[in-house]
Amino acid sequence: MQTNLADSFRNTPEGDVAERTLRSCVHCGFCLATCPTYQILGDELDSPRGRIYLMKQVLEGATPTAKTQLHLDRCLTCRNCETTCPSGVEYGKLLDIGRHLVEEKVGRSVSETAARAALKTGLGSPLLFNTALKLGQSVRGLMPAFLKASIPAAEAAGNWPQPRHARRMLVLQGCVQPGLKPNINTATARVLDRVGVSLIAAPDAGCCGALAHHLNDTNAGLAAARRNIDAWIPHLDAGVEAIVMTASGCGVMVKDYGWLLRDDPVYAEKAARISAATQDISEILVAERNALKPLAARPAPKRIAYHPPCTLQHGQKLTGDVEALLTDAGFELTPVAEKHLCCGSAGTYSILQPEIANQLKARKLENLQAGQPELIATANIGCLTHLQSGSNIPVRHWVELLDEVLAAS
Repeated sequence: MQTNLADSFRNTPEGDVAERTLRSCVHCGFCLATCPTYQILGDELDSPRGRIYLMKQVLEGATPTAKTQLHLDRCLTCRNCETTCPSGVEYGKLLDIGRHLVEEKVGRSVSETAARAALKTGLGSPLLFNTALKLGQSVRGLMPAFLKASIPAAEAAGNWPQPRHARRMLVLQGCVQPGLKPNINTATARVLDRVGVSLIAAPDAGCCGALAHHLNDTNAGLAAARRNIDAWIPHLDAGVEAIVMTASGCGVMVKDYGWLLRDDPVYAEKAARISAATQDISEILVAERNALKPLAARPAPKRIAYHPPCTLQHGQKLTGDVEALLTDAGFELTPVAEKHLCCGSAGTYSILQPEIANQLKARKLENLQAGQPELIATANIGCLTHLQSGSNIPVRHWVELLDEVLAAS
């Protein structure tokens, strides 16, 4: 794709990335077939190719409108198009640039600005979120059914083993996950303990920054990244092997720290080091697969449907590992059509774009439930809660299932 960037963008770091990305696009349209919003809306401007044209126009000097912003807002950032693209177009990087630019030029209404600020503050702060969640759970039994369904019941976390091994790894505990599903991280700690790894957390680490980043608050996202880097670097210096991600949405963000802070003279090298040390829990357990197999000798009779989150299969390019671990543990995996398509969660997308998100959820659940599973498993807290809101079948993090098999062995 030929480009003629406006003078204000030419030869700037963002302009160079945008120009390289735009020029790699060959207009083939393969991305339309795997774009969730194009599948739902049928409008090319709600496809990667259409959005690339819109961003190209803006970068070449055209004035964006609220309609331009709407088409960019509707993107789930699932990055399915990157998996599909034969030319290797880094659409996600271009979208970050385009959204930020359009945000600056178009702005937001007072109500939109307030809603986005509330999401960043409320979901990004474990203290605020957990306080509100516990308050809601305390009166949940008094609520009418339609309100009760929106507040999950309190769950027990289970035991977190005390550090006792020479091998240690760090975990990012996350923002909403410890409140909504506290057993995910403790289950991870128990599984790793069984293979000789102690899991610890750095108390000064917090939100990974993805919430702010995808709401176009670049500065807040980078501030979160710098805070986590400062919290984790001393542990890496002390011999911690890896930084473990139990939510794939956080994992793809932290693995991007090196890219996002590449021009920061203070943090560039440290950010690259953090990204290199970051692994999804599935990557770690696949590497420990030989140690796990004898521990999980007792077969589990349950049929499960597995939903691979977009942030795992398209963002981190990790496929097959979770399925292999669950199969080793004795689970029967049911066939699932359209595994590549997004469930509609996408961070805050299900809140800001509920109509599209709910259509994608219904489509995903139909495919997941077609094989009549007893459970649905996934690898990201956002997907888990989004799918559970429309499913009578329990939806759980896959590492919890593995933990239960190991505990019974």
